[in-house]
Amino acid sequence: MAGCVARRALAVGSRWWSRSLATTRGSRPLCAVGGAGGLPPVATATTRRHLSSRNRAEGKVLETVGVFEVPKQNGKYETGQLFLHSVFGYRGVVLFPWQARLYDRDVASATPEKAENPAGHGSKEVKGKTHTYYQVLIDARDCPHISQRSQTEAVTFLANHDDSRALYAIPGLDYVSHEDILPYTSTDQVPIQHELFERFLLYDQTKAPPFVARETLRAWQEKNHPWLELSDVHRETTENIRVTVIPFYMGMREAQNSHVYWWRYCIRLENLDSDVVQLRERHWRIFSLSGTLETVRGRGVVGREPVLSKEQPAFQYSSHVSLQASSGHMWGTFRFERPDGSHFDVRIPPFSLESNKDEKTPPSGLHW
Repeated sequence: MAGCVARRALAVGSRWWSRSLATTRGSRPLCAVGGAGGLPPVATATTRRHLSSRNRAEGKVLETVGVFEVPKQNGKYETGQLFLHSVFGYRGVVLFPWQARLYDRDVASATPEKAENPAGHGSKEVKGKTHTYYQVLIDARDCPHISQRSQTEAVTFLANHDDSRALYAIPGLDYVSHEDILPYTSTDQVPIQHELFERFLLYDQTKAPPFVARETLRAWQEKNHPWLELSDVHRETTENIRVTVIPFYMGMREAQNSHVYWWRYCIRLENLDSDVVQLRERHWRIFSLSGTLETVRGRGVVGREPVLSKEQPAFQYSSHVSLQASSGHMWGTFRFERPDGSHFDVRIPPFSLESNKDEKTPPSGLHW
């Protein structure tokens, strides 16, 4: 379990790595300090050798994970690329990229391409731009240490049976933006512990990265493409709190002689400031094409009221919504509390709930 202990330190210092790597030429060893207290990481820039005992802090264990590579400013990462998540600090491997339309309300647009505000609730109209996201596997050893910051079961499907409300979750799958990838290399032939790693990837030392897609990965991607692919990403910042939303259509089920359409949405909250804040309430407005407008208020999100601080700046979760119409949209606010007891509202960018034009067969390959 030494790897798990080490990752706790990695998660704390991931922002430091992100800044230092941006100006680093060449590669550097990726090492971590493990032990009680979750100390910041140690990464040396001048040597590739393994760290010896005289370099270790008393009572701590240094573990070499791999060697950092310079992050790509242009182009995509390939299938099999190992990486450290720059915000959540977990180890992962890239399965394949997705091309999404990013609607960033923090960037002014003179010629809007798409009106995101059919309900007229005051948000900006923005022009989407193409942005790369990746489907990745999370190292299972790291899941216990990020579970309070990010759900590790962000990919869910409608179960393929009569219970229309049943959901099936695939643990350890995530969607990662290009700028959150800190790439590294490793000499380990199985560097990521996940039940799907060896089913999906094959070690080939002649390749770079040395992990290539098996036919099972290509077939799985092709069969489940409509349930996995993200199409739109929405982002907006209020009071230095950035909210990112990614919606996914999950399919339609019949219930009591009517059709019920389901979506899941992944939300990431990120504190871009050094001040500590805590999420206290959520306020959603959900509009359906059938003409209904629903208001939902509640404490926290998914049963939590996360604290966002300089050390732990982000929180990510998934939830689900159903409509009795084939499309609609959602927007709202999150209420945060400062240490002095004052509150402020953070806007949730409006996002469309669009169903696929053609109903797809249920996702396959979920029962291994």
